[in-house]
Amino acid sequence: MKLDTLVRFQNMDRRWIFLGMGLAIFLPMMFPITLPFKVDERVQALYDAVEEVPNGSTVFISADFGPSSRPELEPYFRATLHHLFRKDIKIVSATLWPSAPPLVVPIYEELAERYGKEYGRDWCFLGYKDGKELAIKSIGENIPNAFPKDHVGTPVGELEVMRGYQQAKDFPLIINVSGGAPGTREYVLQIQGQYDLKIASATTAVSGPDYIPFYKAGQLVGLAAGMPGSAHYEKLVFPDGPPEGVRLLATQAYNVLNVGHAFIILLIVAGNLAFFVTRRAEEQEA
Repeated sequence: MKLDTLVRFQNMDRRWIFLGMGLAIFLPMMFPITLPFKVDERVQALYDAVEEVPNGSTVFISADFGPSSRPELEPYFRATLHHLFRKDIKIVSATLWPSAPPLVVPIYEELAERYGKEYGRDWCFLGYKDGKELAIKSIGENIPNAFPKDHVGTPVGELEVMRGYQQAKDFPLIINVSGGAPGTREYVLQIQGQYDLKIASATTAVSGPDYIPFYKAGQLVGLAAGMPGSAHYEKLVFPDGPPEGVRLLATQAYNVLNVGHAFIILLIVAGNLAFFVTRRAEEQEA
């Protein structure tokens, strides 16, 4: 009877597997759980780089992501804005992706309102710049020339937050939220070495391994890759849990991924055990 059960397990209808995987995803979403995890050293380095920026300083954020990479990168983007605004660090931001402004501007406005930050004084969004690598070079050389006006048409010279910040090297830290190209690779290759810039990157999971050599070479001061990287950063920004009205999107999704992966691993282990047990029994019968 036991052997028959193992045989049936190996030949079960694949729809049961689909159902199990669906439940492994659905249940943690409906009933959130928090599984323990260790923060990656590259994410810790990114967090520490932000912590080292003096309060009242200004950082540059290049928000280079779109709808396809939004699920992985928006949680990090939100967490880093919480981190910066909480430290009273000002933000100058721009993008090299035409699809980014409708995604990032509402997030800026939402969190700026939460922390009582004023546009033009505490933060600004310069908008989209075409040109890819050439646009990055122009950011390195002269930001007001690259972006004469912000995303709503205000001359850059009238923005208080831009005073004293003419080139990329004027910022103590540049954060690139990169969904692909142009993004982190282009920033590193085009201007990081030339101006000896401190650049941190949050990128998609598929791009993360490509940027690890940049981190090890010191060309990136920190790196958060994919949903796990965003979840790790959320844990650092909110070690005691999120405040009222804040959802840790990446942490919740990370837990869903962990449960789903645990289900797959369980099936692999159980399937292999069933296979070897039944084969051994068949060999003994022979």
